Amino acid sequence: MWIDTHCHLDAREFDADRDQVVARAAAAGVHMMVLPAVDTEGFARVRECAHRYGYAYALGIHPLAVANASAADLDRLRYAARSACSDLHFVAIGEIGLDFSQSAPAIELQEMFYREQLQIAQQFRLPVILHVRRSADRLLYHLRRIGVQGGIAHAFNGSAVQAQGFLDLGMRLGFGGSATYDGSRRIRRFAAELPTEAIVLETDAPDIPPQWLRASNSAPRNEPCQLPAVATIIAGLRGITPEQLAALTNRNALSTLPRLAQLDASSA
Repeated sequence: MWIDTHCHLDAREFDADRDQVVARAAAAGVHMMVLPAVDTEGFARVRECAHRYGYAYALGIHPLAVANASAADLDRLRYAARSACSDLHFVAIGEIGLDFSQSAPAIELQEMFYREQLQIAQQFRLPVILHVRRSADRLLYHLRRIGVQGGIAHAFNGSAVQAQGFLDLGMRLGFGGSATYDGSRRIRRFAAELPTEAIVLETDAPDIPPQWLRASNSAPRNEPCQLPAVATIIAGLRGITPEQLAALTNRNALSTLPRLAQLDASSA
């Protein structure tokens, strides 16, 4: 049984066949997912989707969404987090973070939203789910100044020093489809060599498809049912069985997201 710690099941790409996507995931052994929001307009949608299928969700404002957000959206997040604290399906603040790609919103604006959302996570004693793109050092800088209850650095692709920086702050590192790419040598090395307690698994569906989907389609849609096959690659890199990897990474996910552990236990 597998836990997908980062899946955008609420995305419009799944509107036509979401029930079938969930059924395929269940048939593949994916029994739990964490669905992070990306903007305040999606809060109700991600919450409804998590409840409908028995999954978990996180609330946050993605760094690529801050250009269309305002201080009022931070108030909405704070109110939504407060209201959701009694909801066992609500497990984290996310997806938040920094994105320093060329077309991303202004860095100063991103950092303001990131700091404020870290403070919301701190206020409600919640872990965070972080978007990391060419921004690990600044993410770590603010994490050190505004302590939170751990969390996950999603789709990590930094340096060994940066990886250790996240681990020192009680974070886990998310690995998914990128670890299947022949050219992703650094990610594959981390997937093979990082301490077992450092790793959680994710798909980021509908994004970051594994290599076999990219090879067969110019615009592939990733699905959570791909997680076991991705995990088999990672298990091979680590020299362990997929079953061993499932047990280890599930334990990491549940300890990193304590409310997820309660939800998982209640649905068992």
